[in-house]
Amino acid sequence: MNAFVARSLDEIRFWSRIMKEHSLFLRLGFRSEDTQLIQEANGFYSLFEQIEAKSHAFSAATAPEQIRAFNVEVHQAASHIWVFKRTVLGLILTCKLPGANNFPLLVDHVSREANYFRNRLSELNNGQLEPLADAIIDENVFFLKIMADHAKFIGHLLDPSERKLVDQAREFSHDFDQLLWQAQDLSSMRPQSQTQPLLSQFLDQNRVSVASLRDFKKTARDLIEACRVKSIIHPLLADHVYREAERFLAIIDMFENCLTGKTAANQNAWH
Repeated sequence: MNAFVARSLDEIRFWSRIMKEHSLFLRLGFRSEDTQLIQEANGFYSLFEQIEAKSHAFSAATAPEQIRAFNVEVHQAASHIWVFKRTVLGLILTCKLPGANNFPLLVDHVSREANYFRNRLSELNNGQLEPLADAIIDENVFFLKIMADHAKFIGHLLDPSERKLVDQAREFSHDFDQLLWQAQDLSSMRPQSQTQPLLSQFLDQNRVSVASLRDFKKTARDLIEACRVKSIIHPLLADHVYREAERFLAIIDMFENCLTGKTAANQNAWH
């Protein structure tokens, strides 16, 4: 199995679906008169739906050159949706979309994920993945912020009368803000902080909180799908944030295996 091909396809299959769903969520938040923005969002939905389907037509046996070209194609699409998202954010922050229902933090959030996606494709194509210790810190800083945002979105999109669930979401928001600040502190202490014991404890602590948030998201998703909770959360959004928590947990486990020697890792290919 070619590791470059397998990793590229894994990233594209996961993130192209995420980008496709972002297009839907943004469209749902636009006003009926925002016809140009709605049309652009629909175009991105179709584009990433095609990319997602194409990624499943490839396999680990596909020639690396073919996947490298595919990565360039997807990188371009990710760059275009990033520009669209930042444009929408600018319109919201300058009060040019009054009455629309996309939170500025949500639009910033989805743009950060598009930027992460395109950067990962560039790293894979250039063969310049970060060394393990740097990757552990940087990936956790990125995903802890994503998880903290998710908790805030859930708390704001649940009906205010769902007091218990709203309180739980706020507790998760606080927990992940604390974890994010700790991760940023560990980052600023580099390279002295990059010892095996500190990185291992870092991963262990984050895993516990991410697993708890993942379970909360699963419960919320199931309640929303069964129409047992009052909210304005789209069922697909509930599943979307659950899948991202699952992704983060898989990355934490992969890092732990690399750190403890259970999985072969070198300076240029930590995953």
